[in-house]
Amino acid sequence: MKKKIGLLSLAAALTLLTGCGAFANAGETPAETAAPAADASQTDAPGTEAAGTEAADTTAAAEKTASLGTPEKPDVNIGYLNSTAHLLAFVAQEEGYFKDEGLNVTLTQFSSAGELVNGLESDKLDVAFIGSVPSLTFQSQGHEVSIFGGAMTNGHGYVIKPEFAEKDELGVEILKGRNVASVKNSVQDAELQILLKDAGIEIGEGEDKVNIVYFDSQKDAYAALSNATIDAASVYSPYASLAKSQGYKVVYYCAHEEALKNQPCCRQVAKTDALNANPNTFTAIERAFIKAYHFSQTDHEKTVQDVKTYIDIDEEFINTELYGGYGSSSPDPDKQGTAALKDTIVSLGYTEDFDLEPHYNTEIYRNALSSILAENSDEIYKSLEDHFNEYE
Repeated sequence: MKKKIGLLSLAAALTLLTGCGAFANAGETPAETAAPAADASQTDAPGTEAAGTEAADTTAAAEKTASLGTPEKPDVNIGYLNSTAHLLAFVAQEEGYFKDEGLNVTLTQFSSAGELVNGLESDKLDVAFIGSVPSLTFQSQGHEVSIFGGAMTNGHGYVIKPEFAEKDELGVEILKGRNVASVKNSVQDAELQILLKDAGIEIGEGEDKVNIVYFDSQKDAYAALSNATIDAASVYSPYASLAKSQGYKVVYYCAHEEALKNQPCCRQVAKTDALNANPNTFTAIERAFIKAYHFSQTDHEKTVQDVKTYIDIDEEFINTELYGGYGSSSPDPDKQGTAALKDTIVSLGYTEDFDLEPHYNTEIYRNALSSILAENSDEIYKSLEDHFNEYE
């Protein structure tokens, strides 16, 4: 799971671009299922094994609270996009990890990165999963939001109508002379520009150029494929799998492009002052995400079911997106990778340069992971520690 980020020439630096787009309709959070009441006939009296287990759980919870601190804000609202990439929140909710950390969490689906950052700034959201590119551009524009964790690496690409490609992954050359739907200020757009630049293909109208047509959201860009004037479109998890099921061909998966591998994509974002004011709350949130990551590595079948609760597509597509090698979900903040990304989008002209340091909080993740390692240091948790120590 380790990422390789090295010192590159200016041209090569343009290959480090990452981030996510944003789309989908608002959704409802599934109601929590109440735990069944204990059957008195199965216990003898106070002091039985059941009572002892409950007392032990209460003691453990009290000890953890004493060491980490009680969450300052137990009621937490998290915003996500219509993407399987945000499985950390889905698994943490469905497997009870938020509740274990003393949190009452509500998950709400949003349509765009802009809506998510507005939700943070209006205090309707405490945490939002936002793509790296829009996160960085928002920060450069003066929005007081900070990245404090990760969500997804890779997972993007483009698809094209089958009449223009006989098989998958023929590369950006097949886009010449085509109208391509994309989303401005998204990783999909920036990745395409990088690959076109590397291939010496200009953007614009003409047989030897690629004409990029911009839409407000990834949802709209994908829907534009039904229009006769649009030949190809950007996609991210899970739309590549859906597109293939509908007969479209994949132009490229970013995970398979040398210039785009191992990108830090969607990030965990919160208001900067909220992270400073409520460290116990965000540490508890991060602990739940870390536990969710661990679960996703050990129980693929149940993880797919958890994701389907929020992203209602065929489980086969979810499994492909999560475990097919096109993208991965990790809570690691990946500060080095995101800093390299910032330099890349500045070079691309996406935003003005700015100081990222005040807008990147790695202490939350460090403290959360350290506390979990103190409780249970298996190979999966240890791999997170190794990665964080190398790329923090």
